[in-house]
Amino acid sequence: MSEIKTNNQVEVILFKKKNDTILFLVLKRNPQKGSFWQPITGNVKPHESFKQAALREMEEETNIKEYLEFIDTGYSFDFFDDNRNQHEKVFGIHVPRAAEVVLSPEHTEFQWASKENALNRYLKYPGNKEGLRKLCEKLSI
Repeated sequence: MSEIKTNNQVEVILFKKKNDTILFLVLKRNPQKGSFWQPITGNVKPHESFKQAALREMEEETNIKEYLEFIDTGYSFDFFDDNRNQHEKVFGIHVPRAAEVVLSPEHTEFQWASKENALNRYLKYPGNKEGLRKLCEKLSI
């Protein structure tokens, strides 16, 4: 029996600081899920808050458990997928520089990208791009 899905989603943009540069994590979905690049995303379970879901998805998709700062970007968007209307809230999570990514089977590759590369080379969907822009506003970059 599959778990009941809510219409709420999280988008989690991990970032780390390397010298004077901030790098953002993008993940490539496996071929069965479209082979496109995006931040961490996932469903909010019925018993979870958006923050709890964001932290759980971070661990499930990257195996990263520790973080330095959790940022609510204040940005959310609605979209239709999986035969239902969904509402996605975007968060940023500052992880330690030494954090190592271990991918789940959902993804085949990852990249720590500059803001420009994430926006212009990797991210596909407008909501993901705008989420990154909103996070960058919060980070004053």
